[in-house]
Amino acid sequence: MIAIFWISALLIVYTFVGYPLVLVLWARAKASEIRCADYEPDVSVLIIARNEEASIGNKLTNILAMDYPAEKLQIVVASDASTDRSNAILSEFETRGVKVVTGFSQRGKPANLNECVPELSGEIVVLMDARQNVGVDAIRAMVRNFKDPLVGAVSGELMLIPQANDSNKSASNGVGFYWRYEKFMRRLESEIDSCVGATGAVYAIRKRLFHPIASDTLLDDFLIPMNIVRQGYRVVFEPAAIAWDAAEITAASEFRRKTRTIAGNFQIFARESWLLDPWVNRLWIQTISHKFFRLTAPVFLLLLFISNVFLLTNAFFVLCLVLQLLFYGAALVGHTTESRWRGIRLLSVPYAFCVLNWATVIGFSRFLSGRQKIVWK
Repeated sequence: MIAIFWISALLIVYTFVGYPLVLVLWARAKASEIRCADYEPDVSVLIIARNEEASIGNKLTNILAMDYPAEKLQIVVASDASTDRSNAILSEFETRGVKVVTGFSQRGKPANLNECVPELSGEIVVLMDARQNVGVDAIRAMVRNFKDPLVGAVSGELMLIPQANDSNKSASNGVGFYWRYEKFMRRLESEIDSCVGATGAVYAIRKRLFHPIASDTLLDDFLIPMNIVRQGYRVVFEPAAIAWDAAEITAASEFRRKTRTIAGNFQIFARESWLLDPWVNRLWIQTISHKFFRLTAPVFLLLLFISNVFLLTNAFFVLCLVLQLLFYGAALVGHTTESRWRGIRLLSVPYAFCVLNWATVIGFSRFLSGRQKIVWK
C-alpha cells in the first residue's frame, strides 16, 4: 500500500505540476528559435460545417476581412449535409468568392478533410471551426512561421470570452484556468521543439504534408499535427493568431467536449502505437507527459485515495487523507453552490479538475464501446 500510495502520488504530481516545471527549465536550457519573416504564399482556408446557420455568415464575413491579399486567399466551406439554412447562407457568399462544397450525406469532419484538402489551391491550409471569430491578422501571424522551412504546422490560440450572464461561474472560471494552464504548456513545448497537437479552432499546415486520416478519427487536431511531426517538421504555437469563443461555458458543455476529446486520445494511442515508441516519436517525453499520463490520472487518483485509507497509521497519512477530502469537498461545493459562490477559484479549480477527470473515465468507456460517434450532434 505504501508503494501504491507513493507511485500514485508521484505520477499525479508530475503530470499536473512537475511536467510544467520541467518544461520551464527545459525551455530555458534549450529554446529552439523559429525563423519568422514576412511571407505571403497562397493560402486556403477550409471550414467543415454542419447546421451552423447561427454562425457561418458571421464567420465568413470575418474571414473576408482578414489582413491578407485577397488574390492569394482561397476560402472553402464544406457543408456536411446541413439540414438548416446553412446552405442558403453559403450560397449568398459564393458571389464573393467563397467556394462551397455541399455533401448529401453526413460523413463527419475527417472524410471531408480527406476529400477537400488535396483539391485546395493554397500552399498553406488554414483549418478553422465555424463558430469562433478570429483576429484580423491571424492568418498573417501563422503564415510568418512557415518562412522557417522546418515548420510544418502552426497552432493558433483559443481565447474564452467571459459572459456577463454566465450562470455557471464555477465551471467558467475553472475551465478558464485550465485553458491558461494548457496554453502555458503549449507555448513552452513550442519553444523547445513542437506542440503535442494543435488548437482545433484555428491551425495551419503545409498542404504537401497532409496525409489522409481514418474517416472515423475523433481528434484531427491531434493526429494531423503529430503526423507532421513524424515527417520531421515542427508544430509551433502562435499566440498572435487568436480565435475568440464567446459561447457560455457550463459544466455540461465542457464535459461533453472533453469526453469526446478524451475518447479521441484513447483512439489515437490505440491506433498509432508509434506515439509510444521513444525511438520513433521524437516528442515521446512530451507525448507521454502531456497526453498519456493524463489518461491514466483517474486510476492513480483512485489508487491514491484507497491506499491512503489503509495507511492511517501516522499523522502524515492522516493529513494526506484530510487534504484529499477537502479537495473533493471543495469540488462538490463548487458544483452544488456555483451561483451563490460566484465561482471563486478555491472551489472552481477543484470542480473543473474533477469534471475533466470524470470525463476521462466516460471517454474511455465510450472508446471501448464505440459509442463516441464521429458525426456532429
